Amino acid sequence: MDTLRGYYCDLHIHIGRTTAGQPVKISGSRNLTFANIAHEAAVRKGIELIGIIDCHSPGVLDDIKASLDSGDMTLAEGGGVAYRETTILLGSEIEIREPGRKECHVLAFMPDLEAMEDFSRWMGRHMRNVNLSSQRLYAPACELQDEICARGGLLIPAHIFTPHKGLYGCSARRLEEIFDPARIAAIELGLSADSEMAGYISELDGFSFLTNSDAHSLGKIGREYNVIEMARPSFAELRLALAREGGRRVSANYGLNPRLGKYHRTYCESCGSIIDEDYAAIGRCPYCGSAKLVQGVLDRILDIADRREPVVPTHRPPYNYQIPLEFIPGLGPAKMNALLAAFGTEMNILHQAGEAELAAVCGPVLAEQILLARTGRLELSAGGGGAYGKVIKD
Repeated sequence: MDTLRGYYCDLHIHIGRTTAGQPVKISGSRNLTFANIAHEAAVRKGIELIGIIDCHSPGVLDDIKASLDSGDMTLAEGGGVAYRETTILLGSEIEIREPGRKECHVLAFMPDLEAMEDFSRWMGRHMRNVNLSSQRLYAPACELQDEICARGGLLIPAHIFTPHKGLYGCSARRLEEIFDPARIAAIELGLSADSEMAGYISELDGFSFLTNSDAHSLGKIGREYNVIEMARPSFAELRLALAREGGRRVSANYGLNPRLGKYHRTYCESCGSIIDEDYAAIGRCPYCGSAKLVQGVLDRILDIADRREPVVPTHRPPYNYQIPLEFIPGLGPAKMNALLAAFGTEMNILHQAGEAELAAVCGPVLAEQILLARTGRLELSAGGGGAYGKVIKD
């Protein structure tokens, strides 16, 4: 029988550029390459399973094959690419737009390199520029789902509640309006929602939830992440875990308090003000009178809810509020490097180091702040209007 343990997993990381300098995610950092992501996740972050969601790009596929040919990386048992103690899953973020609806994003993960290359060729026939990230697919959503499943892949709606390109956030009120729910592998909550908020929607009860970083820079990797119980970090084990089979499961979600999310509150596009929920219901900005309001995640969830109170199923793991180390006031590069030298990775700092050990490296004040960040107990200002909330300084 396989021995299971929890692995740290972040399954939504973008590529900024290929090794040759070709743009992939225009808004992504230039040093966000396949090799750099692998090194950052394995060496600095301590993330053991990462999903790079621009692997469909032909330039990225060339980088993957070059890493394998050089021996820097190897094919992982069960699917994926292995680098040190970390496995990289080959994924793609895709934009779809069904007739009469706004666009939304989905994630597709393939079991191996051959499947991803074949999927890339198929998408290239239905996309204006397959080299770039998160591009519009000019094919029906049902056909996309068929193509993913036919290759043994996993389909996961991305940041499902966000007002910009989240399936629930702007495109549909129910999953079946876009996809066959029975062939959705999991749900990615996004940075402005948690498990309890999602509990207002009954059709989500059977799904495993994921919390991922949607990283556009190396530093943002692991901003949100999961602990997943598996025998080893691989595509095959992830599939079992999302289906909660063989003892595998998502055992913990670590994410920002939704108040920190940049789309948590309704805001006015005209003047940029965050709108109180009572005024949001009126439909006009109380500050400038504009009707150009972008509905916040919480307001949207309550709008499409089919329950008066949230329900969290017994299989749902705890959603742990955790503030990334980079959010902590006073924890600059020098202190951070000292902590990494002492404890190895950010995951060790967040999960393993005791208060006395931390204080010996960075002092008692920062040590206390790190402990508060672990449990999301730092005081926050709310996010909205495309701006993240902030930790309130004393």
